[in-house]
Amino acid sequence: MRIFKLLIVCLMLLPGMALALTVGQTIELGQLQTLNSTPYAIPANNTKNTLIQVWATWCPFCKKQNAYLEKLFKELPPNSLNVITISIDKNPLLAKQYMESNKYSFPAAMMTPELQKSMGKVKGIPILIILDRNNKVIYREVGEIFPEEYADLKRFAKAQ
Repeated sequence: MRIFKLLIVCLMLLPGMALALTVGQTIELGQLQTLNSTPYAIPANNTKNTLIQVWATWCPFCKKQNAYLEKLFKELPPNSLNVITISIDKNPLLAKQYMESNKYSFPAAMMTPELQKSMGKVKGIPILIILDRNNKVIYREVGEIFPEEYADLKRFAKAQ
């Protein structure tokens, strides 16, 4: 029994065996570059929450949810919420073409090894995350959410 417990602890500590993202966890986005080749970083003196959505071009639920995000993104007061989406596609060109063909205006970047390490293993998409101003997860949802639930995310925006 003692060996079994030791084995469990060792497996939990192995790199690549990251646990699923949880509320309260801190995520470091690091330096991201959008699909339009512009740098994206949350300012060091950040005072806003950050919405992160993880998606893929081949995911039908992501397509629905990205449409909800586009509507929300256009309705948000300027500078009230940091927004970045992260594609897990292997080919950045596919992700860029997807963004263009759907006429999405929200910023999108590719998953980086550093971000993957900070977030842990992606276990299902879409993933919607809200970080507080200190990059701590305050909301997390895996899988499709409905339009009215997405619209309710406005509560995380902060008036400037």
